[in-house]
Amino acid sequence: MLKKLLSDTALYGLSSVLGRLLNYLLVPLHTVVLSLNHYGEVSQYYAYAAFFNVLYTFGMETAFFRFTAQYKPEQKAERQAVFNTAFSVILSIGLVGSGLLWLSASTIANYVGDASHIPFIRWFAGIFFIDAIVIIPFARLRIENKAKKFAAVRLTNILMSLVLNYAVLGLCHWAATGQGFLFLQDFAHLFYEPEAAMSYVFLINLVANAFVLPFLIPELKGYTFALNTNLYKKMLAYGYPIVLMGLFFCINEVGNRNFLEWWLPAGYYGQYSAIDAVGIFSGCYKLSIFITLAVQAFKYAAEPFFFGRAADKNSPQLFAVVMRYFVIACTLMFVGVSLNLDIFKHFLGKPDYWEGIGVVPILLLANIFLGIYYNLAVCFKLTDKTIYGAYMGFAGSLITLVGNYCLIPLLGYWGCAWSTLVCYGGMCVCCYVWGERHFPVPYFLKSALFVLLSASVLVWFCLQLPIQELYRRLAIGNGLGLLYALLVGFYEYKNFGRVQKTLLKE
Repeated sequence: MLKKLLSDTALYGLSSVLGRLLNYLLVPLHTVVLSLNHYGEVSQYYAYAAFFNVLYTFGMETAFFRFTAQYKPEQKAERQAVFNTAFSVILSIGLVGSGLLWLSASTIANYVGDASHIPFIRWFAGIFFIDAIVIIPFARLRIENKAKKFAAVRLTNILMSLVLNYAVLGLCHWAATGQGFLFLQDFAHLFYEPEAAMSYVFLINLVANAFVLPFLIPELKGYTFALNTNLYKKMLAYGYPIVLMGLFFCINEVGNRNFLEWWLPAGYYGQYSAIDAVGIFSGCYKLSIFITLAVQAFKYAAEPFFFGRAADKNSPQLFAVVMRYFVIACTLMFVGVSLNLDIFKHFLGKPDYWEGIGVVPILLLANIFLGIYYNLAVCFKLTDKTIYGAYMGFAGSLITLVGNYCLIPLLGYWGCAWSTLVCYGGMCVCCYVWGERHFPVPYFLKSALFVLLSASVLVWFCLQLPIQELYRRLAIGNGLGLLYALLVGFYEYKNFGRVQKTLLKE
């Protein structure tokens, strides 16, 4: 079972890691072509988009996994009914939501105070609709163990986005502004306007997302629009707390961009405005991508895995072992990235972004706690008590709001980073305590805490070393990091027998 989870995580990780890494190649492009101000605006738009994506999907992805897992693979009619209901709900919400958004684009743009944003809003109406309707077909691929196709379609989307970005914001931008590729200058002037570079980011997103739709048509085989009343009510009852949970998570994950703009005192960063600070923080946040990738890849594989093993009497022991190795893997990545920030910072196109590089270790650690929370959250998903996930998300949002409100005026974007860490750490504690009462799992708590604490101390120590020479600093840091990895590996090797006994315990 562990081998199956690992292989699925690797396949989903391939699409996530390669996809995100390819997408990460856009960071140097966007941070060079776009001004700090425009990069901050792009980040804010995608922060708002996260809220809409939660509303459009309405918790149907997790509900689809939960209700499909109740039937065996040979019960095709029952599984198809679940698919039809989940997809019909999302399709209905998407048509209504995007239709209203398209029609009210001018009103929203006037409210924002910039009529030039009308096309952005309409493009996002299309992006939201497409992002929503592919959720259930992708979920079907996951639950039917078609990880290879899942990875291929995801990568196709990312490659399309990458090619279009470099073709338009790279070649055409440089040609139109006379910075290079002058033989394309006349062609670029036909459709490209350098001052509107930000708008092409959104338009390319829409085109790239639409490009993958034909690849998912086979997953709609047997679909008919249907809202089975009994099933529909059960899925909504299961899913609506997940919507609340998702909205709260959006506040925790991306709300700090808006809070930073609202609550940063004027002149806090000298020549940089509040929206510039948002751009710097957003750019540095992307350096926590490695932990985010691991968490995302694991989540893709773990949700169908957990639901599929829920009925096994040995499942708590299995979940405990999964958590143990998840924490170790993420912690080693945390150490590796944190000790090589002098290298990774060059992926941010302009030195202006390097000002905030110190927040990256904090954000990496915060994302580890987010991944731990996803592991712990299995307790209320498997017991059909998803409302408790909403309660925990609400508690996390309160921590985020209060933390940002109190810390941003004092610490700037460092306040955003610390608030994120405290938020996810607090949610882990709450979820663990609740799970111990309702779905006890024999987690290796002391081991996990020791690994996380020792890694944090190591990173803090290395970052405080008063060494100016780059190569010497990297050599010492990576040497200590390698020694730490070897010690963890040796400890796990010595204790593998105990872990195996836990796993096989009846």
